[in-house]
Amino acid sequence: MTWKDKVRTWLPWKTYWRLKRLREELLAFPIQGDLTALAKIYKTDKWGYHYYTPIYESWFNKLRHTPVRLLEIGVGGYAKPRHGGDSLRMWKKYFYKGLIVGLDLYDKSALQEHRLKIYQGDQSDAAILENLSVAEGPFDIIIDDGSHIQSHIIASFEALFPLMPSGGIYVVEDTQTSYWPKFEGSTNEMEQVPSAMNYFIHRVHSVNRVEWLKNEIAPAIPDQSIGSISFFHNLIFIVRK
Repeated sequence: MTWKDKVRTWLPWKTYWRLKRLREELLAFPIQGDLTALAKIYKTDKWGYHYYTPIYESWFNKLRHTPVRLLEIGVGGYAKPRHGGDSLRMWKKYFYKGLIVGLDLYDKSALQEHRLKIYQGDQSDAAILENLSVAEGPFDIIIDDGSHIQSHIIASFEALFPLMPSGGIYVVEDTQTSYWPKFEGSTNEMEQVPSAMNYFIHRVHSVNRVEWLKNEIAPAIPDQSIGSISFFHNLIFIVRK
């Protein structure tokens, strides 16, 4: 048993949590504008296991000083109610004027704090997502780091993207699951499987919809509002017109 495990066992949970948060805040105070450094402090896998933070910083730096509303699908920690929330706390420090909202299949309400709200719900349930947008949105940034199941990714995007304001940025993380059968993906049939990658590759055409000659093709929601799509290693950024 490590010393951290001993401390967790010995201290009441609320006391341990307050000390943990105090340590994070003290370490983060002098470097709150460096997203990679914050990821290391808050121990989120957006740096180290993945290397997302430099890409995020290039997209979000211009918004850092604004009161953004950010929704992240997936809090982390699975069924353990007091585990997870690392990236939510990172976003809260980075967007120091923003409202950070999390959504998870499990109850993570114990991790809530000032400017950080967490809701429980299924990311594939359109009604839950629409109600969440009404209650806390419209969201300027949405990050899908949820189940990574292909049908869930698509359902969340189709429910939430049309509700975002102009210029809103929607991010899908961990798109490597488009190639893994466990998450409804496929490598052998990567060009045919209804994966998130194929879904957004197809929607690249929507960026140029105004140029189409076949005017009889009915617009598909949310194709009409896609301004740009950018692909990175295991990341997709979609911007609303």
